[in-house]
Amino acid sequence: MAKELQEDGCYVALTDNHLDSKAMMDRVRSPKAGAIVLFAGTTRDNFGGKPVKELQYSSYEPRALQTMLSICKEVKEKHSLTSIAMIHRLGVVPIGEESILIAVSSAHRQAAWRAGEKALEECKEKVEVWKKEEFGGDEGGVWRANRDGATGVRIDHEQKGSDDEPPAGPHGPILRPGRPGERGHGPVVHPN
Repeated sequence: MAKELQEDGCYVALTDNHLDSKAMMDRVRSPKAGAIVLFAGTTRDNFGGKPVKELQYSSYEPRALQTMLSICKEVKEKHSLTSIAMIHRLGVVPIGEESILIAVSSAHRQAAWRAGEKALEECKEKVEVWKKEEFGGDEGGVWRANRDGATGVRIDHEQKGSDDEPPAGPHGPILRPGRPGERGHGPVVHPN
């Protein structure tokens, strides 16, 4: 079952289930829209020249949903969208399956294209979702923030806990334990 929020033409959700692209397009469909753009992010079979067996996604769900909703509202307003919907899959996502769907609708295609890309980039940069790339064989896996090029922490078989998860912090897994205050998407900054 999906955990979801909906407000002012914006829909966001996190789910452990397979993602349905038609259902997402139907969420943004409107007689006022002349364009619907759908982005589907899928699990590929390699990363950095290494074969990837699967991805595993984890999230601090209450905060991730709020961040996703905030992104959608901002993108909807900036690009004058009819509506926007974003759903992220959690848990194991095998090769070739979707981990994220973003659907946007607008009166014109240019705004829809730009808005879809902006929503994806903001999601990857800000949303409290982490992924573990599980490599084949004895390679183990790597936890990393859910963004392109993010460095991660290799999880060797000797380091793995009983539940194969990195240690939990107050806002999600601690990806680099030697860096106090840093969680998932980067350092926590405390204003003076």
